[in-house]
Amino acid sequence: MPADKYSFRPVDSVRTFAGHMLHFSRANVALVTFATGAQNKSVQNIFFKPTFEESPTAQNKDSVVYYVNMSYDFVINAIKNADFSKLNEVVTTDMLRVPRSATRLGWLLKAFEHQTHHRGQCTVYLRVAGIHPPNEKLF
Repeated sequence: MPADKYSFRPVDSVRTFAGHMLHFSRANVALVTFATGAQNKSVQNIFFKPTFEESPTAQNKDSVVYYVNMSYDFVINAIKNADFSKLNEVVTTDMLRVPRSATRLGWLLKAFEHQTHHRGQCTVYLRVAGIHPPNEKLF
């Protein structure tokens, strides 16, 4: 997305492109924290602030790219260091407004599904903004 379109929203009732990307970055950190138990207070203190997605200083392209990359760096390191013998452990959290429970594997699958859902939405944002999204590299 071009830098001047990060405030773009296809319709008034949805997030801006920047807000959309910040939302799924925040969810990456949260869901993978539940899945792995990984602790990185400097990252988690940023993403777990209630006002993170609406922060005015986070809305520009450079900031959004920085936070998206930070979230994926966290995810990659958390998964690399995860104890896979604990994938069937049930983890309950109340960070999602209401208590939710899933196995550690279930939280990982939720993280994957959530980011996949939002990647698909990014294609719609780009197309409505008149931008041809990059082709997938499945094969």
